Amino acid sequence: MTDNDNTNGSAGVPGEEPADGAETRRPRVIGTPPPAESHRLLSTDTPETDGDPYAAGPYPGMAHERSEERIRSGVRWAALFFVIAFLGSVAFVAGYVIFQVGDLWQTKWSNMALGGSLTVILLAIASGMTMWVRRVMPHYDVVDERHPLPSEQPEKQDFGKFFMAGAKESGFTRYPLLRRTLMLAMAPLGLLPLVLLRDLGPLPEKKLRHTDWKKGTKLVVDGTGEPLRAADFSSPGGIITVVPEGKEHDLDSIAKSTVLLIKLRPEELELTEEQMNWTYDGIIAYSKICTHVGCPAALYEQSTHRILCPCHQSTFDARKAAKVTFGPAARPLPMLPITVDAEGYLVAQSDFHEPVGPSFWERG
Repeated sequence: MTDNDNTNGSAGVPGEEPADGAETRRPRVIGTPPPAESHRLLSTDTPETDGDPYAAGPYPGMAHERSEERIRSGVRWAALFFVIAFLGSVAFVAGYVIFQVGDLWQTKWSNMALGGSLTVILLAIASGMTMWVRRVMPHYDVVDERHPLPSEQPEKQDFGKFFMAGAKESGFTRYPLLRRTLMLAMAPLGLLPLVLLRDLGPLPEKKLRHTDWKKGTKLVVDGTGEPLRAADFSSPGGIITVVPEGKEHDLDSIAKSTVLLIKLRPEELELTEEQMNWTYDGIIAYSKICTHVGCPAALYEQSTHRILCPCHQSTFDARKAAKVTFGPAARPLPMLPITVDAEGYLVAQSDFHEPVGPSFWERG
């Protein structure tokens, strides 16, 4: 063996000590990562920062390098997508105005116009943000240790500096084109739901506070439209549904004016003096619309005098001005003041003294 052979092979012979000053290296196997020395998390070449560790960015010297041309290309692409998103917002509003909802085909084209333009808006914003992140913002390979909570005050101050450095590196303040087109794309997106408010129709104002009951309006049986005499409703424990006369086929009126008429013995009623004046010979009238979510409170338990709403089991005591005894309802069923006219027919004294239906109507 020659001297040259001994020199080249000495570093790889097991069990032999390397010569003084010689560096021992093992051959790298194909497919394995490079030595750990090339993956330092903290750069040894820290730029001048005047004492501020975040002046050059949140992770100085650790960002993957990319050309300025690539960054500016990313800015232009992101801005283009944001402009497309803005044009999609304009198309959304135009489609809402042009394609009115009427028959089946009009509704189809309206849905296609609104859905298509909204798809363009969201896809363009997502594409612009992706281009921004991938081509403009710096990329890091970072490993961070988990520290005990809560953070100390110096760490909180460092986080503020870290956040501002990250904002600077993101390009949001550096590239006005990127910032302005992003704001141009996002601002109309927040206003689009306001356009759809038109479909809700005119504001109800105080219409929900009133029903079709007026002074002298006869109580007629729901389904037959026959007026009801007090003498015809004389059996204690009886219950019947009535609606305003002349509104038997008006579904909007029935939806809020339907009344549950119950016959009790006068001595069973536990009402105030004013509420007693709203009854006639033990006959008491309650709104049939549950004060929870508006279901019909149509079940009545004669032995306990309880009115039950089958939807969510709200229970009301008919003897105590329909006081809530169980369930999610927040207030009693409103009472309709009733009396009789000269012919003995049951009539309303006035409208309900409070809004009927779910509690969110109560102070409309």
